[in-house]
Amino acid sequence: MIKIEHLVKNYGSNCAVDDISFSVEAGEIVGLLGPNGAGKSTTMNILTGYLSGTSGKVSIDGIDILADPLSAKKLIGYLPEQPPLYLDMTVDEYLGFGYELKGCKLPRAEHIAEVCEVVKISDVRKRVIRNLSKGYKQRVGIAQALIGNPKVIIFDEPTIGLDPKQIIEIRNLIRTLGKGHTVILSTHILQEVQAVCDRIVIINKGKIVADELTENISRAVENNRRFNVKICGPSREVLAAIKSMSGIAYAEVLAERDGEAYTYMIESDYGVDVRKKLFYSMAERGWAIIGLEALGMSLEDIFITVVDKSADDRLSKPGRVARRRTGTKDALEKQVAETMLQDGAEKRAAADATEIEDEE
Repeated sequence: MIKIEHLVKNYGSNCAVDDISFSVEAGEIVGLLGPNGAGKSTTMNILTGYLSGTSGKVSIDGIDILADPLSAKKLIGYLPEQPPLYLDMTVDEYLGFGYELKGCKLPRAEHIAEVCEVVKISDVRKRVIRNLSKGYKQRVGIAQALIGNPKVIIFDEPTIGLDPKQIIEIRNLIRTLGKGHTVILSTHILQEVQAVCDRIVIINKGKIVADELTENISRAVENNRRFNVKICGPSREVLAAIKSMSGIAYAEVLAERDGEAYTYMIESDYGVDVRKKLFYSMAERGWAIIGLEALGMSLEDIFITVVDKSADDRLSKPGRVARRRTGTKDALEKQVAETMLQDGAEKRAAADATEIEDEE
């Protein structure tokens, strides 16, 4: 449905988008991630036809966005970070205005009513947009993107500034839209991408550095191999006993202390559940376990690691969160990040090889 091939965008001597290529299939929800200045907004502006690329090609359902911009844009619904609302209009007036601008051929009254029902704004259709809450304004912005029933919908930070309830409602709406549309979602909220998207594409300094299915990342994030356990007993002896157990990849005693109990961070080998073995081992020595907390892998840490590694930073920047370190403790984040970077490089190499064969 969406195909970007060797896209480059230069602003003078500054390269904002540096030879990126990826595609999005029909019905797929793709999250576009990256730090500020990575090239996400520039990519989306080119994708919607608002900007032209310096070189490369962007096509929507086989239509080149530069060669036939009007036909391509009819297939796109776009919600920028700041919804383009006319605050003095009522919701009905605004959506009717959007209907006319897009030259929509669908039955006007029925289509606008259907869109309002989908985004749940039917009860405010007669109200002036200025008087709506932030959440409703965001819904009105989404409604205008849906006018004309476009095949492709692009969202730029759709939940920014919303309260937790509104965020959940917008996420559910995006998931619903993904059943009948192709969706690209740009956001800084990593949990949002994990909850909504089928695939994650990470851009850093104008280049795609990772392209991975969300389920693969989620599987790694949710793999409980890391625990905080609170044990009553002499800390040195307890730590030595834990480290001597088979299936333990890493263990350390933390600064937290509760009377005679110390807290230990434990990481098991891949595929090994050490909880029962740990319980029996401590019980045999008369050391009571009074607390056990499973620690999921941090999606934020994976993202930071991918971005840092792509910039060849090696996690050595000063001011990084204190708990991050270069030892075994963050090996899981490194492993997932390295896999994502390697997969991204392999996909780019495979795409380049295919193009060479086609040219020959």
